[in-house]
Amino acid sequence: MGVDLTTLIADWSWLAEVPPPERLVRLRNAWYDEATGLWDCDEHGTGGGWEWPRGPHSAHFGVYEFPGTLGSYKPHFWAGQAWEKARDHVDADVRAELDALLGGLFWDGPDFDDEEPGEGHAFFSGGYGLLVAQSPEGVRGLHATWERVRPRLDELRASSGESDVASRFSDVDAFVRLLTDWGGVLAEAARRGWGIAGLSE
Repeated sequence: MGVDLTTLIADWSWLAEVPPPERLVRLRNAWYDEATGLWDCDEHGTGGGWEWPRGPHSAHFGVYEFPGTLGSYKPHFWAGQAWEKARDHVDADVRAELDALLGGLFWDGPDFDDEEPGEGHAFFSGGYGLLVAQSPEGVRGLHATWERVRPRLDELRASSGESDVASRFSDVDAFVRLLTDWGGVLAEAARRGWGIAGLSE
């Protein structure tokens, strides 16, 4: 059995109305509420893209399902693994930007053992099944990083033809598509001034 990832963007000020240990529960309860209409069909989450709730919590969160992943965390994990193997083969500036971007989302990074949980996780006091957590401030920073690195993603394709880098990314286009999807999540959350919570169910 694999790990699933459901990515929600949410209004941090609404979540902050309750104590930190209750915030993740509040978000889950709002998401699971039948009034949202998110659970009305058997094909929920299979097509990918944005889903916006109806009902009393409609102004507080949105759900993004990554196209082509069937809700699995595996493509994100594999992207992190591929990046870890390939990062030394790309330009230092691109490497630094992608380290920051992926490290803020789903990659543990080369110095994972030395890192403390980020402010996003602290906002929820940890939380069972919380795979990704970024505050609105963290979202703004990552979105700015994404905008800087986005025009240089073609360099990953160019690098994949050099030495053994082609074997480091099983599919550079799939890697770039996943990053682009994350860029869209960051852009929408930044536009609204919201944070991100990636949940495992």
